[in-house]
Amino acid sequence: MSMPRFMMIAGAPAPVGPFSHAVEVDGWVFLTGQMPTDPADAAAPLPAGVLAQTRRVMDNLVLVLAGTGLRLENVVSVRAYLTHFERDYDAMNRVYRSYFPDERLPARTCIGVTGLARAALVEIDLVARRP
Repeated sequence: MSMPRFMMIAGAPAPVGPFSHAVEVDGWVFLTGQMPTDPADAAAPLPAGVLAQTRRVMDNLVLVLAGTGLRLENVVSVRAYLTHFERDYDAMNRVYRSYFPDERLPARTCIGVTGLARAALVEIDLVARRP
């Protein structure tokens, strides 16, 4: 097993805690959960509503993935966290599905949680595999 490579991606949102944007080991790339924060202004208010927040989260994941040299087609597993599961599940899915073609949907777990950093409505992390 190779040594892990810890990555901070230039231009990606500032972490809200002590963690790397991504860690790679043996071709597996683990992306830290992304929040709906503005990569250009960490202090900016979060977008209103789960649709806009999910879009920002997915765009942030694409940004971090690109910084590792990967794309959404390399994603094999996703975990999504929602603070209002029953209310926001369908809306989050509508945005989420727009980022993946039907024939390349990653494995996924979606979890209802009691709270997220910055009072976000959604956070998503993922695992990708280098070809």
